[in-house]
Amino acid sequence: MAEEPQPQAAAAPAAAATEVVVAEKAPAEVEKKAEEPAAEAEAEETAAVADDGGAVEATGSFKEESNLVADLPDPEKKALDEFKELIVAALAAGEFNLPPPPPPPKAKTEAAAEETKTEAPAKEEAKTEEPAKAEEPAKEEPKAEEPAKAEAAAAEPAAEEPKAVVAAEAAAEEPAKEEPKAEEAKPAEPKKEEEAVVVAEEGTKTAEPVEEAAAAATTTEQAAAPEPEAEAAAPEPVFIWGVPLVGDDERTDAVLLKFLRAREFKVKEAMAMLRSAVLWRKRFGIESLLEADLAFPELEKVVFYRGADREGHPVCYNVYGEFQDKEVYEKAFGDEEKRERFLKWRIQLLERGILSQLDFAPSGICSMVQVTDLKNSPPMLGKHRAVTRQAVALLQDNYPEFIAKKVFINVPWWYLAANKMMSPFLTQRTKSKFVFASQAKSPETLFRYIAPEQVPVQFGGLFKEDDPDFTTSDSVTELTIKASSKETIEIPVTENSTIVWELRVLGWEVSHGAEFTPDAEGAYTVIVQKTRKVPANEEPIMKGSFKAGEAGKIVLTVSNAASKKKKLLYRSKVKCSTGESVEADIP
Repeated sequence: MAEEPQPQAAAAPAAAATEVVVAEKAPAEVEKKAEEPAAEAEAEETAAVADDGGAVEATGSFKEESNLVADLPDPEKKALDEFKELIVAALAAGEFNLPPPPPPPKAKTEAAAEETKTEAPAKEEAKTEEPAKAEEPAKEEPKAEEPAKAEAAAAEPAAEEPKAVVAAEAAAEEPAKEEPKAEEAKPAEPKKEEEAVVVAEEGTKTAEPVEEAAAAATTTEQAAAPEPEAEAAAPEPVFIWGVPLVGDDERTDAVLLKFLRAREFKVKEAMAMLRSAVLWRKRFGIESLLEADLAFPELEKVVFYRGADREGHPVCYNVYGEFQDKEVYEKAFGDEEKRERFLKWRIQLLERGILSQLDFAPSGICSMVQVTDLKNSPPMLGKHRAVTRQAVALLQDNYPEFIAKKVFINVPWWYLAANKMMSPFLTQRTKSKFVFASQAKSPETLFRYIAPEQVPVQFGGLFKEDDPDFTTSDSVTELTIKASSKETIEIPVTENSTIVWELRVLGWEVSHGAEFTPDAEGAYTVIVQKTRKVPANEEPIMKGSFKAGEAGKIVLTVSNAASKKKKLLYRSKVKCSTGESVEADIP
């Protein structure tokens, strides 16, 4: 895929091009096509981020519109109907078909050679005719003259025959023009009796090609007659992202509305965009690209899909800091061939994501969320610059409205400046989808749109690959620990059960401990994890487990001695409830 932020186009690294896209202009959103707010507002927003390291939303929050036709305002319904009519007409006219490739130069040369060969014999015969006429005055040998004239006369019809055939092909419009040709065959000047006889005989022969031409013209007319019926045949259906452009498929409306919204429901402009996108997909070879083996193991950490946001949109992460690795950078952008492969790989990844994670149902999921991590991101210089621009342009023009939200995290000062410069070129709609967050506020900003259990550990969440204890279906509780305060979490425990939990404080630098307190009076408290200060460079997630032989509760304590509040995330579950030895994990 889409909408992609054009802002990225301005500042993000080449990989940006790789953002997914879609923009209001497709990947303009992707970095490809996007939309924007006013200059003054931007200045204030940039100042806000610089002052308190907070998150900035370009202009309010974007709310995705419904794809149900019944929910559309009347003007939009009318535009959709008109759009469908234009598509049907375009299909009938073959406007979605690529033009036939030009004939190879050889074919043209051979055709010219054949034409020359055809004309040569006629010219030679014409030259032969002149000497024959020159001998005409010699009345002493009249008999010899007749064969010469006969031969010359025979040459005339031969020369006329190609013309007659050409005329026959065009006879559908002017078949009557063949008659004068028959007259041309007759001598214009009176001749001797014997010559008249010869001309008469030859005239009969000359008439034959004319009759043949007329017959050919008739045949051509008959052959041409059925053509209108052939044109009336139903045009071949055209699909985009597996959805037909016309028909009763309920997904069609969702796809067409993307193009209409990208062009503010200007039907003719939407039609031009759709036509261009379909033809580009054919030229680019999207169908074959989906099956191609463009494995790029080195880039699996650069662009990847992971989880969904709070509204069910799939999330695509773009991590440009990975290009700090020179080996990875060279494999992606080292030379022209590698850059072309990178571009195809990025488009392939987007297409596969669209087909596997979007359903285009009227009330289904039709767009995605883009998260762009700009930490250690290379500036818009170097070998990746050209491919980034190309990718942004492709995404913007061919993947409209595929971005529900575009979140930029770990945003450096230079990016905000670059985005401010690009803002005037973005639409208000696109800008309303952008959110910018500094490094300090990135995790909390993400949690506004994506639940912590869905956010990868590297971005402040609790999701880890191959986690044996928790999955994305295990919800996370979020708490805020005030400055110079203590937070206590109690987890109920039943008899003969094993409890597992995990906890994370963003930035750590807090003291943490865990203990088990039985419900029975007089029972002793069991220390599960000794209280200690956890430094910022500690493992991001702290896990623990405890098998209780009796009912009670696990008490987790977190003390924040800092002058700033801290974000706390935790979750727990019963792992098993049958007899196992009591165990505890102490980090």
